Amino acid sequence: MEQEVKTLVADELQLLKKLAREEFAQRASQYDATYTFPKENFESLHRAGLMAPTASREFGGLGLGNNKGNIRKLWAMTTEIAKADMAFARCWEGHNNALTLIDNLGSYIQKEMWFSGVVNEGEIWTVWSGEPLLRTPGQKSKIGTFLTKTESGYILNGSKVFCSSAPGATWANLLVNTEGSGGARHANGNAGSVIMLGCKLDDPSITFDDSWWKPLGMRGSVSYKVNFDNTFIPLENQIGGPGEFLTEDWQTRWVPQYAATFLGGAEAAYDYTLKHVTVQGREDDPFIQQRIAKMTLNIESARMWLDNVAQLWNEGKVDEAKSVGNMVRYQVEQLATQTVDHAIHICGARSLIKPSPLEQIVRDLTLYVRHDNDDQLLATIGKSILGKAHDRSFYNNKKQSNHEK
Repeated sequence: MEQEVKTLVADELQLLKKLAREEFAQRASQYDATYTFPKENFESLHRAGLMAPTASREFGGLGLGNNKGNIRKLWAMTTEIAKADMAFARCWEGHNNALTLIDNLGSYIQKEMWFSGVVNEGEIWTVWSGEPLLRTPGQKSKIGTFLTKTESGYILNGSKVFCSSAPGATWANLLVNTEGSGGARHANGNAGSVIMLGCKLDDPSITFDDSWWKPLGMRGSVSYKVNFDNTFIPLENQIGGPGEFLTEDWQTRWVPQYAATFLGGAEAAYDYTLKHVTVQGREDDPFIQQRIAKMTLNIESARMWLDNVAQLWNEGKVDEAKSVGNMVRYQVEQLATQTVDHAIHICGARSLIKPSPLEQIVRDLTLYVRHDNDDQLLATIGKSILGKAHDRSFYNNKKQSNHEK
């Protein structure tokens, strides 16, 4: 039975590679140019039976997860999608992260209902937390949500930003703070104040502000600002218990998936560079040979980092896997950005002019690696090694994160 599952997942990975090459890569420039949600890509995934990778097989999913001995398969799928379009990979990540939380923390009734919608109807999920409380120069309005509890549910007001898939997702898992604004990453309250709520996004009280999303890259992730105006969410839509997302470090379980996306961008840049060099007949240039060698070593190193942390998860070494995951996130960012830089040096200025795919790769990777501050991430790794208090989920500068007290 185990061998049958492995074979099935391998077949599905090959199918995904075909979709990425023949469909996703062909649509990437259009989504980027128009800042639009990759709806057709998700429709392709649904037709191929690939919409629920992290849902249990009992509910029609592929059953991939950190605690199921096969997480490297999910990251391999993510890399293939990112090779075609990193912005779409961000939407894919959010969808799978939401399903992971439901699969592990949701009730049986929630799994039956929500996974059925994904598998049978092609419904799309996402996870939204972003409520940065510090203002940027020129920012006129505050960001943050506020909850009011009633007998039958919660009433939500306020706004979130970096809401990936905002105009295209069917459902969002909202990480909200019952003690004030801040979501999860920026919350100031105790761990138990952060809860997760499944929110249907066709509610007329929810509006999307696309004027906020005019970024350098990752445009197709459509990470809008979302406003909530007395949005009601029933009690039965609460996912897991209060504080579970923080106290159980759920963020750490998908940190390596960010690295898998970075790797996809690096592999796409590498493939383009090899083709460029071959077309121009520059294989004998010693400087190109050195840079190609370095690019190859970087990509192989990134793969080994991901292999290593996946093996730790497979062996049930959970605490070690969480810590090493941060190392993977940091190191693969460095390897990917170096690889893309080598590609620019080899291919020259013309490769940074549309319609060169390298132009979009550079913009997308530049923005996406700033998802986290790698200085704080590196300091967090150092704190871990030195036995100092640290927040391995969000890399805060606080002496000790609230949920670790």
